[in-house]
Amino acid sequence: MHEYTSTARVWGLSCPGFPEEVSRARRWTRDILRGSPLAGDAELIVSELSANAILHTASGRQAGSFHLALAVSARVIALSVTDDGNTSTAPRTDHQDQDSEHGRGLSLVNALAHRVVVHRNQAGHTITAELFAGPGTAGGHPC
Repeated sequence: MHEYTSTARVWGLSCPGFPEEVSRARRWTRDILRGSPLAGDAELIVSELSANAILHTASGRQAGSFHLALAVSARVIALSVTDDGNTSTAPRTDHQDQDSEHGRGLSLVNALAHRVVVHRNQAGHTITAELFAGPGTAGGHPC
């Protein structure tokens, strides 16, 4: 294969900022990754990131939304959730206080994913979690 050729498949989903949309995001992820050994971890990551968008940003306000992107290649599953912003601080993926009521979701995402990247722009935040797979396992499809 040419070094600049990609065989990644990419899906996108936009959801209104209602709590019940988190289960829709999980189902969507599970359906796309059916058969992949990473499907369970990916589903949990999408659930955490979607819930955080609704709870902690303007995505959960009236007319708010969040957006998901899922990219699957032979070696990587990349899950991104973009929120509507309007927060004074960026999401933190480092270790949070275990006794606190909130704040452990991103620590869980960080523990499951091989890499987590937070991008902030004027519109909000995009958190991308990457899961690395062995050859032929990403998305359950042979390479």
